[in-house]
Amino acid sequence: MTAENFKPHPEHRDAYKAFRTISTRWMDNDVYGHVNNVVYYSWFDTAVNAYLIEQGVLDIHGGNTIGLVVETQCNYFAPLAFPQRVDAGIRVARIGSSSVRYEVGLFADDQTLCAAKGHFVHVYVDRITRRPVSIPKALQAVLQNLC
Repeated sequence: MTAENFKPHPEHRDAYKAFRTISTRWMDNDVYGHVNNVVYYSWFDTAVNAYLIEQGVLDIHGGNTIGLVVETQCNYFAPLAFPQRVDAGIRVARIGSSSVRYEVGLFADDQTLCAAKGHFVHVYVDRITRRPVSIPKALQAVLQNLC
């Protein structure tokens, strides 16, 4: 195998199961005139956690189970900048007993190919002890819809 076989490529919108629209902000641009790379990770968190909250399976203030990020990665294919609408596509690649790998594609305006794609892994833990716990059944059901 060559390095070319492992080179990441932008994906189509239809590779993702759910979407969240995010508006870029003036402060997202860096001195180079595009959205700074750290903002992309914030969008990943926003897209996934907002979806889980809207589905009623994540209570960020009082829930017993919370997800901690233990791994994250992003590939960039095209710049995003203010002012621009970004659609964050989400899907689940793997569900373990206490962990989930979320994958996110970021699409500029109405583009069919993502400008960036990445993933992060949540390990679900007890809010107080911070020890891993089994993913609650209701959350598992919502995650299955994103596979």
